[in-house]
Parts: sequence; C-alpha cells; structure tokens
Amino acid sequence: MLVQTVPPAIEPISLSAAKLHLRVDIPDDDTLITALIVAARQFAESLTGRSFVTQTWQLTLDCFPICLQLERGVVQTINSITYRDMSGAMQTVLFNPAINGIQRSTDGNIVADLTALPARITPAFGRIWPIPMPEIGAVTVNYTAGYGDDTAVPQGIKQWMLLRIGSMYAFREEVVAERSIKVDPMPFFDLLLDPFRVATA
Repeated sequence: MLVQTVPPAIEPISLSAAKLHLRVDIPDDDTLITALIVAARQFAESLTGRSFVTQTWQLTLDCFPICLQLERGVVQTINSITYRDMSGAMQTVLFNPAINGIQRSTDGNIVADLTALPARITPAFGRIWPIPMPEIGAVTVNYTAGYGDDTAVPQGIKQWMLLRIGSMYAFREEVVAERSIKVDPMPFFDLLLDPFRVATA
C-alpha cells in the first residue's frame, strides 16, 4: 500500500499565474481557482505516475521483494526502511546521502538507484535482505519524491495544468440547464504529458 505522508507545501502553478491564464483579476473566485489548481495537479500526477513538487510517501509491504520499486518518482531520497524482525521488534535502516543517483544504507547492505523510473532498491552485492516477520505490513519504506520546488517542475506539465484549470473553470458542471456538456479531445493538450509518463510493468 502506498500513501502520501507529507503533501507538497506549494503547487506547481501559483494562484496569480492561474488567474493570469484565466484572465480573472478579481478575488471572488480565488478559493475555487485554488481548488482547481490542486485538482489539476493531482490528476496530472495520477496520469504520469510522478510527484511534481517535493512530497513524502510511505510504501507498506508484507515482505522484501527481489527488487523493490518505488512509484511516484522522481525519488529524491530514501529516508528509511523499517521492518519487524523475527522477534517482533521494529528495526530501522537509515541511508547515506545519494551520490550520482546511487544511495546506500549506512550499514552498506542495501543499495538504491534513484535515477531509474521507478527507483529501484536491492541488497548490495553479496548481501541479502533482512528477514522480516512473515506477516502483513511487516516492511515500510519512507521516501521523498518530486522535482523540487515549483520552479523545477517541467513547463509541459505546467502548461497542461493551466489548460486543464481553464477547462474546469469554464465548465464547472457536467450538466447545465438539462443538457450535457461534451468537451472534444485535444491531441496537443493530451500529448503535453506524454514525455513525463512513467511506464508501468
């Protein structure tokens, strides 16, 4: 199970940038536009399988797989791995800072490739995973993901968000005056996110 433990502190698109795109110069709809920014970012992150602005995730597993993969990259750093050992005690594995995209545990037993999408974690050469208690939720991985702050988010993603925000702002309901609204696909609009989609196995 993957859950977000710390959401991004800021959004890739500021309220002022969104209002400029929408050509809105009054504060009446600030709350609505702010909500649309969040919704557009969450939708784009879901479509691409990435995190945009820095945020923290926790992956819970029943055991260590041969190769542990971390979704919602780009992964900046692995903060810790915790597991319940065979005696029932919780053990924590800490990590050194990454060097050239490779991060190793402080004990040298685990190595991670943060340059891959998704990021990969395995035992180091000649080492094995710790042996966890064979029960559900015995292993958790805590990591930080995202491009960085809002200025580091690629422009293609920001432009997609602005277009989506504009569409949601213009068409706030699926049905207006008892007639449905149909928004035709826009190939260029949809292709903006293609370079950032993480391939799934």
